[in-house]
Amino acid sequence: MLTKNHSLIITLRNLRGNARGCVFTEPLWGIPFNLYAPYVSVYMLALGLTDAQIGVVTSVGLVFQIFWALMSGAITDKLGRRRATLIADLVGWSVPCLVWAISADFSHFLIAAAFNSVWRVSHTSWTCLLVEDTDPDLLVDVYAWIYIANLVVAFIAPFGGLLIERFTLVPTMRGLFVLAFVMMTAKFFATNALTAETRQGLVRMAETRHQPVIAVLREYSSVFRQVIRAPTLLLATALLVFVSISRTISGTFWAILVTEKLMIPAQYLALFHSTRSIIMLLIFFLVMPRLRSTDVYKPMLFGFVGVMLSQVILLNVPVGSYALLLLATVVEACSLPAITALLDKLMVIIVDPKERARIMAIVYVMMILATSPFGWIAGQLSQLDRDLPFVLSIALYGLGGLLTLLSSRLPRSQPARLGEVS
Repeated sequence: MLTKNHSLIITLRNLRGNARGCVFTEPLWGIPFNLYAPYVSVYMLALGLTDAQIGVVTSVGLVFQIFWALMSGAITDKLGRRRATLIADLVGWSVPCLVWAISADFSHFLIAAAFNSVWRVSHTSWTCLLVEDTDPDLLVDVYAWIYIANLVVAFIAPFGGLLIERFTLVPTMRGLFVLAFVMMTAKFFATNALTAETRQGLVRMAETRHQPVIAVLREYSSVFRQVIRAPTLLLATALLVFVSISRTISGTFWAILVTEKLMIPAQYLALFHSTRSIIMLLIFFLVMPRLRSTDVYKPMLFGFVGVMLSQVILLNVPVGSYALLLLATVVEACSLPAITALLDKLMVIIVDPKERARIMAIVYVMMILATSPFGWIAGQLSQLDRDLPFVLSIALYGLGGLLTLLSSRLPRSQPARLGEVS
């Protein structure tokens, strides 16, 4: 185990090129995000939004994400991975941080959600920038370091709670959003300076130079046919959908459940957030290296069972019980890495590198289309009973586990790359 864990350190030390530029700058995004993220939902409640309105904001953001996810492949090919990442990050993160900082009502959060949805473009372009010129044998380690970078910086999340205790919620959140604007903007320009356009990016820029974006989009039909003929990719997409819906529910309504039903003060939310991060970090270092050569389905099945159990515990936490809430948090943190990291590994393996931008765009459009109604649905459920969104989450994780179990019993075959699918 020491050798395997040590290889993660060696990988980080030896990173060069775009992987280095993407990984080393990640904390500049992760630090401000982890400072404000635990409190966004209660910030909206404090400004007068209802549970249903918060659900609407989530769904509206997802609807806009559908458009930008669809456009992301064409934009990434036309502008190049590096330029598309810079522009989309500035529009999708820097601008909404300023809007969130001055938000006063429901309409402001809708505007911010519309701008924030543009991050779907940079998600595609940044992924291409990260992986396309990186040694394929290093990709699992590189993705592990991306997760680790964001988990490590989450240790500072309790500092946000201290600020809230000192200055109250709304003024603190406004200040954190201004800080996020400054740090994230610095990150985007630093990444741009430390990276270069990928070889495949240069090829696609040349191929699409004289094509309007609409013409590039028309080519999606053939790529879409490839996607729906690739059973392993459809499986991975379905699992992405289940996880996406459940994480959307948790990200939006967990803080509301904890503060409004369990009566835990808002300034303590970050303690659970940091605990989750610490446990996940330990899992990435001590457990995930052992799974490099393991069949992905068994650990993912364990992960789905674990997160279901964590949600069941959460729904049975008595009012004011920090201990049981902590147990639910720990169980979830032990289980999630087995799902998220191995899904990323599966996507890297099965996607044709030559069509990665457009394939990933189509996959994420399919995922967001399926996810988008559930912000509104979960908001309506929470308005009725704050437990109900998490009952839905348990059902979705159960479906994910069932699909993983059924898939593990299918005859084993090497996943086909899309370019080889007839």
